[in-house]
Amino acid sequence: MNTNNNKTILTIYLDGSTITSIPSFYKQINEQLMQEEDWQLGESLDALDDVLYGGYGKWKNYDLLEIVWKDIAVSERALGIEATKAYYEAKPGAGSAYNQDFVKEKLKQLEEGTGQTYFEMVMEIIESHRDRVSLTKKS
Repeated sequence: MNTNNNKTILTIYLDGSTITSIPSFYKQINEQLMQEEDWQLGESLDALDDVLYGGYGKWKNYDLLEIVWKDIAVSERALGIEATKAYYEAKPGAGSAYNQDFVKEKLKQLEEGTGQTYFEMVMEIIESHRDRVSLTKKS
């Protein structure tokens, strides 16, 4: 535990060399943050966003979270275009409550080079919590 202006800081370490897929990303998040809970974070960007508000697992007794992400370039490649396509393609098909037009548009954007990868979405979520969460990228 570190302190910064009387605020407590929890530092977690993500090992990008072992983040080779979306499930392995959430496995690391769960290993680093959720040991003190009787439930695990699901493979969901919404769930990631929720947990970064704090109050869960190891982070519930701290004010700030510092994420040190080693070998981040490996994770960026692993959570890139192909993983993102597979993520969208795995969404339920016709007849489901999931917005198929949304999925088709996201896939089209990826193919055109204008869409966000899963990695970029994770970065955007972390950045949206910059008042309480910091990210240190390590090669």
